[in-house]
Amino acid sequence: MKNKTIGFAITGSFCTFKKVIAELENLVKTGANIMPIMSENAYTTNTRFGKAEDFIRRIEEITGNTVIHTIVDAEPIGPKNLLDALVIAPCTGNTLAKLAGGITDTAVTMAAKATLRNQNPVVIAVSTNDGLGGSGKNIGLLLNTQNIYFVPYGQDDPINKTKSLVADMTKIIETLENALSEKQIQPILF
Repeated sequence: MKNKTIGFAITGSFCTFKKVIAELENLVKTGANIMPIMSENAYTTNTRFGKAEDFIRRIEEITGNTVIHTIVDAEPIGPKNLLDALVIAPCTGNTLAKLAGGITDTAVTMAAKATLRNQNPVVIAVSTNDGLGGSGKNIGLLLNTQNIYFVPYGQDDPINKTKSLVADMTKIIETLENALSEKQIQPILF
């Protein structure tokens, strides 16, 4: 990953932040320059999993870069072709729907639009309670979209959350490496 600039976008599946931030640290160790991006909700919401300001501080410490969290700040990614690839981890059902529908109303969806505009890979690490429900059609559409790649995913709690899907966050780097070679990591489902 040396000499690569990777966008790392975080949306509001707060229960996965600990695992995602661990993988962000691993990605930095590969030598990649990381441009951190957060959705406005992830950037401003305190939850039982932690305070937004603590996550922001940690992400900026790890990457050495300021978190992009507005559409205005994300907009130059496209015209300046700033990213070799974008990782969205976690990617909520809400963000999946926006990506599938071409809606650009957050810093994360703007970064995705910009990355796709430049025909660079967007890697999605899904985390949604309705992946086998309402978000299923959006996952299907995105699986068939050029330059979009999925981190392998499966049901995280099939007894208590029968429609919930979550990516294996430990496979983010491997998925990204494959995506940079225009390959989808296999198997996608576990």
